[in-house]
Amino acid sequence: MQADLNVILPEILLSVFAMAALLGAVYTGRDRLAPMLVWATAALMVLLAITIGMGGSGARTAFGGMINDDGFARFAKVTILLSAAAVLVLGQDYMARRGILRFEYPVLVALAVVGMMVMVSAGDLMALYMGLELQSLALYVVAAMRRDSVKSTEAGLKYFVLGALSSGLLLFGASLVYGFAGTTLFSGIIAAADGQAPLGLLIGLVLVISGLAFKISAVPFHMWTPDVYEGAPTPITAFFATAPKVAALGLFARVVHDAFGGVVADWQQVLAALSLLSMFLGAIAAIGQTDIKRLMAYSSIAHMGYALMGLAAGTAFGVQAMLVYVAIYVTMNLGTFAFILSMERDGQPVTDIRSLNLYSKAEPGRALAMLILMFSLAGVPPLLGFFGKLYVLRAAYEGGLAWLAVAGVIASVIGAFYYLRIVYYMYFGEEGATLETGRSVVQWAFLMGSAAVMVLGIVNMFGVEAMAQAAAATLVR
Repeated sequence: MQADLNVILPEILLSVFAMAALLGAVYTGRDRLAPMLVWATAALMVLLAITIGMGGSGARTAFGGMINDDGFARFAKVTILLSAAAVLVLGQDYMARRGILRFEYPVLVALAVVGMMVMVSAGDLMALYMGLELQSLALYVVAAMRRDSVKSTEAGLKYFVLGALSSGLLLFGASLVYGFAGTTLFSGIIAAADGQAPLGLLIGLVLVISGLAFKISAVPFHMWTPDVYEGAPTPITAFFATAPKVAALGLFARVVHDAFGGVVADWQQVLAALSLLSMFLGAIAAIGQTDIKRLMAYSSIAHMGYALMGLAAGTAFGVQAMLVYVAIYVTMNLGTFAFILSMERDGQPVTDIRSLNLYSKAEPGRALAMLILMFSLAGVPPLLGFFGKLYVLRAAYEGGLAWLAVAGVIASVIGAFYYLRIVYYMYFGEEGATLETGRSVVQWAFLMGSAAVMVLGIVNMFGVEAMAQAAAATLVR
């Protein structure tokens, strides 16, 4: 039992901290403690990320195989913890100035992160569902954090209703898998599906994939994304766009390789179809958007399509490409949302992209950083975003999905339009009311730091490539 508890020690520490913070805040200063709790939660997450990242190599299991602690889980956990900590710090000033910084916010984020850490470590259908629901229940609440806003309340309700539907699909699929495999352990499922899976097991797999596709906003399970991104407070939108995506993709990879790695051909075409639809819908639907948060919602749908392209390859290199891609994607999003958080006029947030007209004249440094991030999101060489796309395209080609790689290139060209349109407004737009200069040093630091990473990272990707390779090797054996 002690060895099992040691495996999940980071999750235990974060859970105990969240519960202690909740009780402490309720009986003392309540919302007055919120800024301190935000920084304390972020500091603990960074500390846990460092501990996990330097925790050594090798693979361990706990609770009879229900929890895995391997290189893949550690890579995903470090990415989740660092991105969640970054979003907490990034949005603290924004939420405090608008009177929506509640003490529950960092606590709910911490509990969501615990769920995400369980998700990427899951070795059993029950552990999978437990982690997924812990994450989801916390996210339902934070989406509706702004109780006096109709849009925020609507976002939380839509996410809750559609999330319940996806959970039902996933549970039904899990029950079918259990019925045919006779076990909920991934190791038992892969043995039962060795070489040739029965039809019932494959139907269960497709339903499980459908439930997971909802969590990463893959088409056709994307319908909640634009409304939730627009309605939720911007720091919470930034959270939705980063850590949960990493966790859901990590769980996706864990399920298809650990539980169904013996029938790659059966799920490869499903993931390829999800990837194709997501890339094109995300690229085309964003063209008509004028709200930058809705635009980023469709951008995230497209980017999840690219990440799924790597996973659809069904190879170790495909998983490596997906991990590299998602690490770059998270970094780009943190910088982009740092810029969106700073967009305001007369003290009120502004999200209309036309408000960026000639922004470069007032803020040349910020405009240049945003230009770099937009070009990187579009996949323009030689920025880091280009190499992320190159990785997944190569993985798809080498995995026998050349048609998907070609489609990815076409979708990327279409999608470049709406990123370049933002740059056009900033540098060549019409004269009009200008945006105010952002006051937060933290937001400025994240914007500039993220842009710098997109330029400097082309040298060696800061070692992420080698770490992703080692992580993928532990999952695809």
